Amino acid sequence: MGASPLLHSKNLMPGGYGWGMINPSRATTTDMAETSEFLRVADLTLSGLDSPSVHLWICRDKTTGHIFATTGYESSEDGGHALIRSVAVDPGLRGSGIGLELAHFAMERALEAGAKRAWLFSRRSGPFWQKVGFTTADTKDLAEALVSTHQVQLFTETGQLGREVAWTRQL
Repeated sequence: MGASPLLHSKNLMPGGYGWGMINPSRATTTDMAETSEFLRVADLTLSGLDSPSVHLWICRDKTTGHIFATTGYESSEDGGHALIRSVAVDPGLRGSGIGLELAHFAMERALEAGAKRAWLFSRRSGPFWQKVGFTTADTKDLAEALVSTHQVQLFTETGQLGREVAWTRQL
């Protein structure tokens, strides 16, 4: 399947192409309901989305105003580690490179905030994350580095942590 014609239009962001093919803007409290629904449909974790410790960006179609992509991260208490999360692209735009840009965008923001290592959970998208430089990691190491994050706390409380696949890379 080729890239959607929408990708090649200037509808993806105001004023044409921004950071690359995307122009993420910080998600605000007024964006949370739509963002949560977008991530729910993508089958991603919703825990802590409205927390100040979760840094979340959205991309909206300029014409329709609908969210077509999200990305974000959550920092460890010491700021040295970042949990990349909420990286999602509308199914009609997958395979177009937007996901790669979103991943790099989140990692660059985490690096700017002082993180030295990025981590994430992904059971289904390992090949994608390998393209971005991630390698498999011990889930316990991720949980130790990011113990205070919403996803780690949720996965620990529900027993899901043992079923997750952890990934990491240096920033």
